Amino acid sequence: MKRFINREKERAFLEKEYAKSTASLVVIYGRRRIGKTALIKEFLKDKSALFFLATEESESENRNAFRQLVSEYVGDDLIASSNIGDWESLFRFILEKGNDERKLIVIDEFQYIAKSNPAFISVLQKIWDTMLSNENVMLILCGSLVNMMYAQTLSYDSPLYGRRTGQIKMGQIAFKHYHEFYKNLAEKQLIEYYAVTGGVPKYIESFENFGDVYEAIEQCVMSKESYLYEEPNFLLEKEVQDVGSYFSIIKTIASGKEKPSEIASALEVKSTNLPKYLSVLIDLDILEREVPATESKPEKSKMGLYRIKDNYIKFWFTFIYPYRSYIEMDNTDFVMSKIKKGFIANHTAFVYEDVCRKEYMNELVAQETWDFVPTKIGRWWDRTDTEIDIVAVDENSDNIIFGECKYTTAPMDTNVYYDLLEKTKKVNWHKEKRKEHFVFFSINGYTDKMKALAREKGNIVLY
Repeated sequence: MKRFINREKERAFLEKEYAKSTASLVVIYGRRRIGKTALIKEFLKDKSALFFLATEESESENRNAFRQLVSEYVGDDLIASSNIGDWESLFRFILEKGNDERKLIVIDEFQYIAKSNPAFISVLQKIWDTMLSNENVMLILCGSLVNMMYAQTLSYDSPLYGRRTGQIKMGQIAFKHYHEFYKNLAEKQLIEYYAVTGGVPKYIESFENFGDVYEAIEQCVMSKESYLYEEPNFLLEKEVQDVGSYFSIIKTIASGKEKPSEIASALEVKSTNLPKYLSVLIDLDILEREVPATESKPEKSKMGLYRIKDNYIKFWFTFIYPYRSYIEMDNTDFVMSKIKKGFIANHTAFVYEDVCRKEYMNELVAQETWDFVPTKIGRWWDRTDTEIDIVAVDENSDNIIFGECKYTTAPMDTNVYYDLLEKTKKVNWHKEKRKEHFVFFSINGYTDKMKALAREKGNIVLY
């Protein structure tokens, strides 16, 4: 597998920072297995650098390991055998290496040093202010504990606040790049793989050598020895203290309860207790808050729903967590039968909708499919549980796009259009003067009747 895909923007930013003649401090953070270290290693390929991977050992053990790397970096064996006990001296040795060449220092899993000794952040701030900030140096601090990295390097309360010259929050790889990983799979198969692996490079790599998604799930997810089997537990245990509360919230949302009032009721807690947990899960890219695309003030909308953003987390809570007792007893055939029965209708179809909204729609806009540019693209729903898969509005005009997505075995027929037409009557946005457009997405194409209808109407796009 080609392991470095779709990080061109991030790498270009690092190259830009490296090309400076002034000091540069870059923070890179994001959840585990998202590809941070791979990005850094790709960036370092043609450069002389000191790359230090911190561990969960004590600060002194990390400093000793760092001293060994400094010795190798500057080419002075005496440093490794010395008893230097402070970080300032080690950084001074680095600065003294050579004359004009740019010094490149990377501290990966940075949060572990500061976790073992919170005062280390202040020490590093002093080193930056008094030594590094006026030198031809680039310092990269990288970490995978999102909340801790933010608190240590980016928050207003951090001693390092205001020092960074840039930051990169690594996210999942977009679906449009999946064909670069799985070159021999059709679009439908790519959607199914994406529905489980969700754009996380390590997960994508694990699914590489299997004939179909169900074989990959059985071997990579349901195996008790696989890292994916315990992955959600591992992610939460590393990031939060009250794991049980976060776990319960995700489980509740996975069951279909997406309104704050529904979540609170199911958990038998006050709604006022939820925001702090929901906010953390959003920061971790596990949840997202959605409001109907027609809402004028999204942040104040009372129509907000919380959905699981991470495809793997959603898959795990839907198909693995409820059946863990069966998996523990090695009754995997029963669990696989449940997965095969519900995987498309209860999971993949919704992932396909997300791909249509977030990627295919942007592709159509970029191709100037319409003579206006939507300012909002999302879903729409009302209090009567009427839902429309895609609604895109242009707040600078009266144009609105309505869309439906179907991940079915049969071609889409005209009934989908007429059903959508009825639902649009409930959407009040600019109702008296708007210009309506329609877009449809179907994984298995369209009937001749649907194609003829699109030609006749003139305002229907069939993707």
